[in-house]
Amino acid sequence: MTVNSVRRTARAKVNLTLHVTGQRADGYHLLDSLVCFAAIGDFIDMREADALSLSVDGPLAAGVPTDERNLVLQAARSFGADKGAAINLSKHLPHAAGIGGGSADAAATLLALAELWDLPLPEDVVRLGADVPVCLSPMALRMRGVGDELSVVPPLPELPAVLVNPRVAVETPPVFKALTQKENAPMGVVPECAEVGVFAKWCAEQRNDLQAPAISIEPTIQDALDALEPALFARMSGSGATCFGLCENTDSAKELAKTIRAKHPDWWVVATNFS
Repeated sequence: MTVNSVRRTARAKVNLTLHVTGQRADGYHLLDSLVCFAAIGDFIDMREADALSLSVDGPLAAGVPTDERNLVLQAARSFGADKGAAINLSKHLPHAAGIGGGSADAAATLLALAELWDLPLPEDVVRLGADVPVCLSPMALRMRGVGDELSVVPPLPELPAVLVNPRVAVETPPVFKALTQKENAPMGVVPECAEVGVFAKWCAEQRNDLQAPAISIEPTIQDALDALEPALFARMSGSGATCFGLCENTDSAKELAKTIRAKHPDWWVVATNFS
């Protein structure tokens, strides 16, 4: 069946844990991370066209490039196909925010173009970014190696949460550079539990090794964590600056988000659910 247009949601990726366990000779860092996805994201829309093009709109479109710097176009080029598509990226997630916005957009583009062009996915998509492989399967996964080793985990409990970004962009390379200890212990075994409170306690026993170096670069990350203090558990995602708080239920997540917005009206604050 011929497909003329495709829409995909690029869900926000959240690192519930992020352990840096080493560094390869080529400079790539080795990770051990429990990744899940929020019920919010960007949107990729595309239709058949003679040439490849990218437009960007949405509430957080400002500053997002529409040229080859954008991972969406890089993902499209990775097919190596002489085909066209008019791609529109509707940007709802902050960029350079530690929630895989660009990688999720790239993964959604790969899946959408594979359908539109009726082609298999390109090989070695990790070269587009360490988070791209996990974003191709937006579900809770354990991510190891340089992002290329994925394994399933026991089903997570329902995870009502609040995402907070203090409207600062944090680039990943300086955060890794500020990390002085690269050889750290791996993540523990992901438990099988149905209670968000029990799961939050397990998360608190794990780490995000990039949190401290990111705060040293951008201290407002600590302000975001402090604002999330009423949550069951709070941590920074990825290399920052977005932080998350796990809440007891949906109502408490909405109430916490409302409180933070009132105190910090200039921040990006969203109540959501992780899965």
